[in-house]
Amino acid sequence: MKYDWQKDVAVLYEGLGDIEPFQQLAIRLDIPLISAQTLNLDKQLFFLSWRDGCLSLLDKESIQKSGLTVEIDHRQGEQRSWPIAKSGALAQAMGRKTRTVVDATAGWGQDSLAMFRMGYDVLSIERSSIMAELLADGFGRLAKLEWMQHLKLAPPQLLVGSAIDMLEQLPFQPDCIYLDPMFPPKRKKSALAKKSIMVLRDLVGDDLDKEQLFATAFKVAGKRVVVKSPDYAEPLGGKPSESFHGKLLRYDVYLTQNKV
Repeated sequence: MKYDWQKDVAVLYEGLGDIEPFQQLAIRLDIPLISAQTLNLDKQLFFLSWRDGCLSLLDKESIQKSGLTVEIDHRQGEQRSWPIAKSGALAQAMGRKTRTVVDATAGWGQDSLAMFRMGYDVLSIERSSIMAELLADGFGRLAKLEWMQHLKLAPPQLLVGSAIDMLEQLPFQPDCIYLDPMFPPKRKKSALAKKSIMVLRDLVGDDLDKEQLFATAFKVAGKRVVVKSPDYAEPLGGKPSESFHGKLLRYDVYLTQNKV
C-alpha cells in the first residue's frame, strides 16, 4: 500500500525547544504541524519529529521511541578509519577506476554513506521530499562529526527531485551511476523486510519507471551503471557485463563503453 504522504504524515511538536524548526519543516513539506496535545493516531499514520538530535520518522508503534533516522555511524564490523578498504560485492561492482558516483535512488542513504566511507565522491538524488528531509538531517549530522571535521570532509551532496530529469542536467559526467530501485516483493508470504524498507515502500511505492531511469543512467554514466536488486529479480537492463553477489542481493554492472 502506498500512502499519500501529504495526508498521512504530520510534523509533531512535543513542546520542547524552539518551535520554529518544526514550523519550517511543515511549511517546506506542506503538511500539518500538530502538538502532542492534539495528537490523533487515527488521523495521521506517520510523524516527523526530532528525537535525540535526529530528525526521525515515527509511526504508531514508535511514537514513544526514537523512530527511524538516517544512520550515519559506521556499520558493525567496519573499520573506523577513512577511507575504509574497498572490499565486498559493492566495491567490486563499483570498479577500481571509479571516483565519482551518483546514487540516483538514495532512500535511507545507507549505500550512499557506504560508498562515501570508501572514499568515493558521492552525489545522492532522492525524489521523496520526506526522505530528502531525513537525508539532509543525516548528512548534516555527519558533517559535524569530529573525524569529518578533522579530515575537512564534506558529506555527500544531496539533490531533491526526479533522477530521470536531474541526471541529464548534471554539470559533470559521473564515472558511475548507482541504482537501487524498489522491486515488487517476491511473494506475499515472503519474510518480513526490515522496517525501514517497509516504511520506505509504503511512502514511496514501487519504482514503476525504473526501466526509464536505467536508460537515462546508461546514457549519462561515463563508465558504468550498477544496479542493486534482490537475487530473484530479472536484470533491469538485460544481460549485465558482470554481476557480484551479496547476501540475498545482486549487483549487476553495465559498462557504458559498450553502448552504441
